[in-house]
Amino acid sequence: METDKLITEFTKFHIQQAVERLLAGGVVAFPTETVYGLGADISQPKAIQKIFEIKGRPSNHPLIVHFSNLSELEFWAEDIPAAAWKLAEHFWPGPLTLILPKSKLIPVSVTGGQETVALRIPRHPIALNLLEQLGSRKAIAAPSANRYGFVSPTNADHVKCAFGDKIDVILDGGACEIGLESTIINCVDNNVMLLRPGGTPLSAIKDLLKQNIQIQPHSQIRSPGSLASHYATSTPLEICPTSEILLSRSSTLLQQGIYTAAVTRSAPQISSDKLHYVLMPDEPIAFGKLLYATLRKLDEANFERILIEAPPDDLEWLAVADRLTRASHSFRK
Repeated sequence: METDKLITEFTKFHIQQAVERLLAGGVVAFPTETVYGLGADISQPKAIQKIFEIKGRPSNHPLIVHFSNLSELEFWAEDIPAAAWKLAEHFWPGPLTLILPKSKLIPVSVTGGQETVALRIPRHPIALNLLEQLGSRKAIAAPSANRYGFVSPTNADHVKCAFGDKIDVILDGGACEIGLESTIINCVDNNVMLLRPGGTPLSAIKDLLKQNIQIQPHSQIRSPGSLASHYATSTPLEICPTSEILLSRSSTLLQQGIYTAAVTRSAPQISSDKLHYVLMPDEPIAFGKLLYATLRKLDEANFERILIEAPPDDLEWLAVADRLTRASHSFRK
């Protein structure tokens, strides 16, 4: 992705327009390398409240604070352990969010009432330029730019479809490079734990820190995207452990006359106008990049059921498996 080309095509005028709206208490959607964010200036309480209202997001569910310069980390957090500094210096800008004790400058409306804050420096050139233009010691509090609990947006059209004119500015940066949310690591009290797998591989974090990382999705610290049911389609989504089980389940639904989409990494086995196959990449990064856009298309196509072949049970597929498990939670209940 060429920074100059993206900024030139989009024009500095539009980014400046977004900055002006943020400083005036507006809400702006912007691209990151992971998914699109719905942001407000962290110093604008009414704008932060508007984010929760637009999304239908519970007020106790924290937002991620985005900023542009590593030198300002101590402005937003306190008691930063050595491991957090090492992670930040190596992976930022990038798809990694760190949970740290918040500074007094972080309002509790952003943290869901907690004394911890989720922080990250995004890698997307438009997001970085937006943050830089906002000014020194300024930050944007932002969750993903979608209705709460549903599939995250990976292009500007997804945002427009969800919110229309409820947002002051939507910055269009094209399709997101990664397509899944950031990895969230808890670094409070120097206890390094994975709260959400994502764009930064867990294996890379382990290699950097030279230690095992505990996986703890149900930590006492509330973090973004940590609910059992999240990233969900409106259409019931069912995970099939193997391609053979997906084939069997497809046959059963076909016999019942249920209009079904089957998402698989292997060749289609049944031909029917009641069954639509989607062939996905057999590689985790490529699969993750396409996942949300694929689920959105299927959701909009009025299928009655979405079947999806479970990803392999290994570390590289951890983020994909996490999103599918949360997306299928309502069906499993």
